[in-house]
Amino acid sequence: MTVKACTKCHRIMNEDRCTMCDLPSSTNWSGLLIIIDPEKSAIAKELNITLPGEYALRVR
Repeated sequence: MTVKACTKCHRIMNEDRCTMCDLPSSTNWSGLLIIIDPEKSAIAKELNITLPGEYALRVR
């Protein structure tokens, strides 16, 4: 099973399309960011992340 990331929101998943954005996902990504509490995270606020989960830093 290939791990993919959404090309818009950068959320990491196993599906071919993002369940949040309904856009195609890519296998060409790098960097892993895990957000546990987006309300208290300065990085989540800077990247406009509102939901906890795993995110890619760069997606092509």
